[in-house]
Amino acid sequence: MATASLGAERRSETGKGVARKLRAAGRIPAVVYGHNRAAEALTVDARELERLLGHISAASTVVELGLGGGTARTLIREIQRHPVKRTILHVDFQELVAGERVTVSVPLVFVGTAPGVREQGGIFEEVLRELSISADPSSIPNHIDVDISKLTIGHPIHVRDLQLPSGATALTDGDATVCSVAGSKSAASDADAAATAEPEVIRQKKAEE
Repeated sequence: MATASLGAERRSETGKGVARKLRAAGRIPAVVYGHNRAAEALTVDARELERLLGHISAASTVVELGLGGGTARTLIREIQRHPVKRTILHVDFQELVAGERVTVSVPLVFVGTAPGVREQGGIFEEVLRELSISADPSSIPNHIDVDISKLTIGHPIHVRDLQLPSGATALTDGDATVCSVAGSKSAASDADAAATAEPEVIRQKKAEE
């Protein structure tokens, strides 16, 4: 389970005008909520948040929010960005409770070399890059490995074929394709040419035959 730390400050004022002033001062409006707590308005440092997002997977990293003298273990649930400038406008954090399962999107990491590419000349195709799972906060994986060392043309890997961490349950349809190897265009063209070409005459029949 990947974790990261981020400082936060409580705020009592809300509204668009307040949010604009906070951003001008280098702070980002935020909110933290959870099953057993009311939503609480916060602010976080804009530069610190951007640096954090630059090296974590926001969807599956547990962020420990420093609030005064305490810490709240959270997941980032929503990041609102300016439609043009792409600067962060607002962030939603969900507080985690031990034993209470959460839904997260975990990156997929493809491991090995597919025989369908190395030996059959096919083209490797990634269909899914992340997987939606349900898991306890204490067992959220950093990523899920996908073994492609036996992947051949015409035999894709499906979600049901993946080895998930103990206690994790896939929420994506089990029949969904994770990756596959497609035949290359050159190989297909060669096959078509072979099928349509006239057979070569090896020996002409004798006239008397």
